[in-house]
Amino acid sequence: MEQNKFNKWSDTQYLADLVTNSMIEVGKYSYYSGYYENQNFEDGCVRYLWGDPKTRASFNPIEQFDWHLDRLIIGNFVCIASGAIILMGGNHNHRSDWITVYPFADHVKESYQAKGDTVIKSDAWIGMNAMIMPGITIGEGAIVASGSLVTKNVEPYTIVAGNPARLVKKRFSETEIEKLLEMRWFDWSDEEIRAVESILMSHSIEDLYQYYLNHIK
Repeated sequence: MEQNKFNKWSDTQYLADLVTNSMIEVGKYSYYSGYYENQNFEDGCVRYLWGDPKTRASFNPIEQFDWHLDRLIIGNFVCIASGAIILMGGNHNHRSDWITVYPFADHVKESYQAKGDTVIKSDAWIGMNAMIMPGITIGEGAIVASGSLVTKNVEPYTIVAGNPARLVKKRFSETEIEKLLEMRWFDWSDEEIRAVESILMSHSIEDLYQYYLNHIK
């Protein structure tokens, strides 16, 4: 597992260079900025996810218990800030529908309940010290404000904040969001993206859409 290599607050690391756990899927340009919390991505930002070398060596719930384990799926161009926490599937043995939430060892096999994959879609931004609960989907282009606790799915191109996180506003109009989801610029080739970087770093969705109609579609 990777060691912390953040030397200053402006350092970022591509997740594709960090991730070794086969239960985690990441996009090419998604990054993590972990300087302030001094924690590694796979063993700090991501928590309770089986598949790291130590837990693989100690037990295998897929083979031993036939569990279907949740995965973490992160799209492309996702920005994850220092202190963010993504809670995953290793601690889903506390059954609120049973008399006790205590996971007695002899009954661990039947106590497990999958929450579903956690998905952070492309171009989302997870703010500092935000926490994402298991099984959540963060939509394309969404922003999770610093310190938020995300307990429900977040729609594309929306801003959420608070505990629990609630809608603050849509980033763009419904028509503009429809165009962005149609274009999906983050799925374009590197060359195609480089050609429109100046448009991407502007307010003009219409200019990007015209380029898409003329050169991509």
